[in-house]
Amino acid sequence: GFLISKCCFPLLKAKPGKAKRVRTIFSSEQLARLEQEFSRQQYLVGQERCLLAASLHLTEEQVKVWFQNRRIKWRKQSLEQQQAKLAKMG
Repeated sequence: GFLISKCCFPLLKAKPGKAKRVRTIFSSEQLARLEQEFSRQQYLVGQERCLLAASLHLTEEQVKVWFQNRRIKWRKQSLEQQQAKLAKMG
């Protein structure tokens, strides 16, 4: 495997003493692979996350946060679908 240097992901100064990360821009290939893995399983931990991150040239933290955000999006979509079904029924 290989390691990605933290210098590849610069920090912006927001306020003195606080650092703000630059928003990660995922390529369409990275997003397609992340979505593919998410459809297979919604939780990715340990070695699987490490291998996926390395294969996509991302950090484990970026993959972890993407999965967290994607689960939130999935729950929101599921809730909206359930509410639409209930609205149709009655």
